[in-house]
Amino acid sequence: MQNRIYSGRFIVLSALLMVCGSVSAAENYTLTIKEHRFEPEELEVPAGRKIKLIVKNEDSTPEEFESRSLKREKIIPGKSQATIFVGPLDPGTYDFFGEFHEESAKGRILAK
Repeated sequence: MQNRIYSGRFIVLSALLMVCGSVSAAENYTLTIKEHRFEPEELEVPAGRKIKLIVKNEDSTPEEFESRSLKREKIIPGKSQATIFVGPLDPGTYDFFGEFHEESAKGRILAK
């Protein structure tokens, strides 16, 4: 009975380590929202790898990072930041925009 408990704990611990390892293995990239624009507008990332996208909103108003091709959306309150995990991505171009200021807040991720 006690061996089953230890075996179960080992499996859970192993799964947690795998999740933590994959998250910590993600490379960090930063996008800044300033005056309702993304900087940089184009972000090159490695294809086939998970990335950690840090989106800093320097404006005083909220913005929503949205990408249909990445299947991600996240509201970022003014003067704050959010973390979005993306990928691994196939090589290609992935557009994103700020839903609250779609006319000016646009960009793309190039996975190479």
